[in-house]
This record gives sequence, structure tokens and C-alpha cells, in this order.
Amino acid sequence: MSQDWWRGAVVYQIYPRSYQDDNGDGVGDLQGITRRLPHIAELGADAIWLSPIFTSPMKDMGYDVSDYKDIDPQFGTLADFDALIEAAHDLGLKVIVDQVISHSSNEHPFFKESRSSRDNKYADWYVWADCKPDGTPPNNWQSIFGGSAWQWDTGRKQYYLHNFLKEQPDFNFHNPDVQDYMLDVMRFWLDRGLDGFRLDTVNFYFHDAKLRDQPKVHEPFYSNAWKPYDMQDPIYSKNQPENIAWLERMRALTDEYEGRTMVGEVGETVYALQMMEEYTTGNRLHMAYSFNMLGYDFNAEHFRKQIEGFFEGAPEGWPSWSFSNHDVVRHVGRWTKHGVDQDSIAKLAIGMLAGFEGTVGIYQGEELGQTDTEMEYHELTDPQGLEFWPVDKGRDGCRTPMVWEAGHANAGFTDGTPWLPVKDAQAARAVSSQVIHNDSVLNHYKGVLAYRKSKPVLRKGKTRFIDLPEPILAFHRVDGDQAITCVFNLSPDPIALKVSGKTGTVGLCTAAELNASALTLGGNGFVYLETDAAALPNISMADAKKKALA
Repeated sequence: MSQDWWRGAVVYQIYPRSYQDDNGDGVGDLQGITRRLPHIAELGADAIWLSPIFTSPMKDMGYDVSDYKDIDPQFGTLADFDALIEAAHDLGLKVIVDQVISHSSNEHPFFKESRSSRDNKYADWYVWADCKPDGTPPNNWQSIFGGSAWQWDTGRKQYYLHNFLKEQPDFNFHNPDVQDYMLDVMRFWLDRGLDGFRLDTVNFYFHDAKLRDQPKVHEPFYSNAWKPYDMQDPIYSKNQPENIAWLERMRALTDEYEGRTMVGEVGETVYALQMMEEYTTGNRLHMAYSFNMLGYDFNAEHFRKQIEGFFEGAPEGWPSWSFSNHDVVRHVGRWTKHGVDQDSIAKLAIGMLAGFEGTVGIYQGEELGQTDTEMEYHELTDPQGLEFWPVDKGRDGCRTPMVWEAGHANAGFTDGTPWLPVKDAQAARAVSSQVIHNDSVLNHYKGVLAYRKSKPVLRKGKTRFIDLPEPILAFHRVDGDQAITCVFNLSPDPIALKVSGKTGTVGLCTAAELNASALTLGGNGFVYLETDAAALPNISMADAKKKALA
């Protein structure tokens, strides 16, 4: 694959604890992932993204790292990692690993030494601050997981910053030694053949050195907030200007290696598009993604706003779009009310993603049309769910094990007791029961991704949106003289459209019918029309009432 293989690629996210357990301890491992790589290659992905696999006490399921240069024993060894890389490359798959460097575990040796005194080698590697005269924290910053973002340490008689759990102290990136160390960590993995990094919380690296109080968030966000963190506008705890130079240092490192990439998670709401644009302009990140498509918004205006808004702000930048990941309710569940049924929403979703300009992200299980597992409180492991139940049931529901074999214990995930339960609703969608049916969600995914891969215009072409009323999302993708017109019905009701000019030929469709100048889309139906860039078809709403497909 080319130097810029990541541009327009399909990246398949693996949550290692839940993919495949090969040693019977109930937790997924690297050997299990390696065994299942053919599934991903056959699906049509270009790369895999592994959620954290480094040594960790697992207070936040690996997002609290205690050793950045080793594999956690639950997942395997460095030798297992090397074998996975080799097997993936043999199948034509690139490998990206989650790199969590904004904070470490409080069990990391550097933090243990840092908290031991105020004058040791690592004393300034984390964010420490004196208390106010009355003993309270230095400012009003809140933790995402609840409570103050400051934790008192008796030994140093100071507070340390933790944007997440108190067991996840934040590194002080104002210290150049911290930056140098993190570059060394990245080089360690690049030298082992890793193809890139998914950078967790990429806009959290730097904090305001003056530790100024956060202002109240703007309406209507404040009125809708149910936890203190969301009641503040976090303009000082993240999104700092110093971040830009640091991103450029990381980019300079990856550019020393051929064909490597970085995609950054912008943990943001209000300023998400702005941050994505800023972080992918120039020699910074190759790609960025936000949570803007990972919510409950499901209308043409919303999707158009994200894509159009990004490229207007960063015409030379590059986004990564996905509908699900390990932190949110799966999109089939979020958008159920807009679907004819579960399968229809799943098929429409990959149809849309495959047409979007940018890189495509797929989260394990979505190729099966999977929904969240309904969890009971005693089954939870996620600190977010444990803290905010029942308003927020946490992220365990979207992290339950991958289902492989229908009729097998735990759907073939493990011979032991799975770390999270495999319940009937999820097991019913096992790979083995879908691969044998041509109209299954799994085989639909394969067909759509194969089509995308066969059409360079879908990986490289520019987007021209078509003005149509809700619930129709439509656009042309154009590259040179090649063009594909994509039309999606975001409702469960059939809709009739007019097509004038050169209609082209149907390249891909679901619940769609094109006759002369009439295009009918069934509920959640879509169509890709292969057309001439010099004579793009005109599409408008038909005068006739909505009608069902014959």
C-alpha cells in the first residue's frame, strides 16, 4: 500500500479484552486476535486499531498505563505482539495501537517517585499544585468520571491533576523531558513494525499553566448537563495552544518511518470541528475524529454539517468518521427509531460511511448489526457506569465479547467465564449464523466495503452535496472524470425521487429501484449511481406521494 494508505482506508477497531480468548481465562488476548485476523481481512478492512494492550492495573481497562514498553500479561507477550504484526501484514492489514499518553496509571514508577518528594527526578513530570489557604483544590476543574479533577497527596502536601480517575494522574507536558520520553515510547513501537497510533484524548496533553478557573458552559448545554464536568466550558484544562508544537514533534517522528500514521481522538463537543481542522492542518496529525457522529443525531443536516464544516475549515486536512466505538452506545441501538428494523439501520449505516469523504472506522461487532448488551448493576466493571448509574449505565454494554459461533458456549469467545456476559440477544448474531446468508448484515458489509475499495473515487473524490429536504442525504463524489452519486433515505418510510439528466447506472443499492427518471428508496434504502463527472444527474423530490416498493 502507498505512503498515504490511511487516506480513505477502512480501520477496524478491536477491543482486545472482548475479541477472542485463546487461553481460557475469560479475557481476550493477542493470540486470539491473531487467529481471527482473516475475518477482518475478508470483511474488507485495510487496518486494525487495537485498544490499549500495555501493562496496566486495569482501573480503566488499560487506559491507565503502568509500563509503556510492555504488553499486559492478560493479553500476552511482546513475542505475541510481534507475531500479530507479522500475521496482519501477511494479510495486507496495517496495525494501529491506542497510545494513552496524556496520563498514566498511579502505579507507574514515574508517578510513584514523583509523589515521594518535591525534589526527585520525576517531581515535575506530573501536574502538581498547592492548595488554597483553606485547603481546597487550586481551581474548580472537574473530573470526567465525577468529582474534583484534583486529588490530595499527603506525602507531597499538594494536589495532583487527573482529568479522569484519581488513579490516572496527568503528565505535565510543559516539561520537555516528558515530551522526549513519550517520543521514545513511540519510537519503541514503530521500531517493532507498528503502522501508527490512535492517540487517546489528543487535546488533553497541555493544561493552562496559570490554573485559571473554568467558566460556566454556554446554554443549552448547562441545562442539559447531568454531571458537574459538563457544566463547565473546559477552556483551560485542554485545547491549549502549546499542543500544536507537540503534535508537530510527534508528526516529525512518524515521518521518519515510511507509511506510518497518527489519528487523534478529539474529546470535545462544542469545539470539535474546530479542533479537528486545526490538528490536521500542516504537519500535525494525519487524521482526527470527534464524537460528533457518535451521538443520537440522525438527520441529513447533521451529517452534512460535519463533513462540509470540516473541509471548509481544513481543505488540506483529513477526517476519520465512525458511528460506534468502545465509549458509546452502538449506533444500531441509538438510531433504532429511524429504522425499519435493526438490520435496515445497520445496512444503511455502512452504506453512508462508505460514501463519506474521509477514513472509515468500524467497531467490532457492528458488522453483525450488534446492539448493546443490557447490563445489570452487579455485572458492571466500567467506572463511569458504577459512578453514574442509572442515569448513565456506563460503557460495558458496548464492550461485551464478540460472538463467533452460534450454539457454542459464550458464542465461541472463550471456554472460560467471560469477563463480561454473552447474552442471548448478542449471541443470536454470531458470525457463523450470518456468513451463510447472502442478505445478512455481515455479507452486506463485505459487499459495501468491496465496492468502496474498487472505486478510487470513494477514497479520493471530493464531495458535492445535493440540496434535498429531510430525510434525504445526497451528494456526489467526484474525482477527475469519475463520479458516484450517493442517495440515502434516513427514514423508515419509502420515498419517491426524480432523476433527470444522465442517470448513470446503479453501482450499489439496498431497497432501491431506478426506472427511467424515477428513483424509489424504500425505508432506509440507499443507492450509488455511477455517473459522468461532466454531467451529474439532477435529483429532486417527486410530486407523487411516497410509495412502497413493488
